[in-house]
Amino acid sequence: MGQRPTWLERVNGDPLPWLLDESDPGVRAATLIRLMGRPPSDPEVIDLRKEAMAKDPIRSILAAQDEAGWWVKPGPGYGPKYQGTVWNVIFLDQLGADPDNERVQKAVDYILRMCPTMTGGFGCSGSHIERTPPPSAFIHCLNGNLLRAAIDFGRLDDPAVKAATEWAARTITGVGVDRWYKSGTSGPGFECAANEHNPCAWGAVKEMKALAAIPPRRRTRLVRQAIEVGAEFLLARDPAVADYPMGYGNVKPSGTWFKLGFPSGYICDVLEILEVLDELGRGSDRRLDNAKEWLLTLQDDLGRWRNRRAYKGKTTVEIDRQAQPSKWVTLRAYSVLAGRRKLVPA
Repeated sequence: MGQRPTWLERVNGDPLPWLLDESDPGVRAATLIRLMGRPPSDPEVIDLRKEAMAKDPIRSILAAQDEAGWWVKPGPGYGPKYQGTVWNVIFLDQLGADPDNERVQKAVDYILRMCPTMTGGFGCSGSHIERTPPPSAFIHCLNGNLLRAAIDFGRLDDPAVKAATEWAARTITGVGVDRWYKSGTSGPGFECAANEHNPCAWGAVKEMKALAAIPPRRRTRLVRQAIEVGAEFLLARDPAVADYPMGYGNVKPSGTWFKLGFPSGYICDVLEILEVLDELGRGSDRRLDNAKEWLLTLQDDLGRWRNRRAYKGKTTVEIDRQAQPSKWVTLRAYSVLAGRRKLVPA
């Protein structure tokens, strides 16, 4: 019996030259980091990130920002959906915006002032009033997205980030929490009111992405426990089927699981499960094989993947093109198929 081909050997063609094209410095920088093992401190990566700041979509996103750090209106930043402050911070992170940029840091300052709840987790609202949201506003998907952005932008040691990390770990594990808010997170194990108090896989993915961004040596015992709970929850079902707990009488998984996209808001796709488990060192688990097989069926003849969920017409500016071959989605897919293997020496 012959040796099984690697996942990368089953990609049609070689999308790397396309991903490394110098006309798109943001994608090139991300490719150097994710596929070639370059650290964010690499001089070329630094230069590329600075170059990406002067091009769309990052340039236009920052141009729409108020000098105080918010977008559209002041306050906790949820509304309007995909255009308010929290969304633009999340999307800037996913686009690989330069952490040293003054306007980026001003935006992070703003959410760290406006979004922490008294419980510690990040929440938000559509209010224009500059006051922190109620503790019941905490919800896993938003907390995870904002935590990931804050950590990626260099704020791991900020007190608000530490508090949100602690609250996430405690709500996931149920350790040391004696009060739950029925309108938000309703109990341990990713239970959420938005999913009729069932565990929410979207929330699990986002929180795991945030905790994965913490360097292993900096993870507390409780964070490590939360990661184990989250990884096992995601692996308990076949991601290719995505039949995670569903509320309100739903018996069929949301179709959004099967529409690869970029950027990513509170919704998840199957690829995002693969990404976060790979970041957590669980990417080679054989329970993910069906999802990788499914992922391969979506590539085109050149080894590229289309963006089926680009939030067309919903974001501050166009970030990616709907239904077209996407460098960002292709990078996501190719990175998962490469796993821990780097394609060239760093």
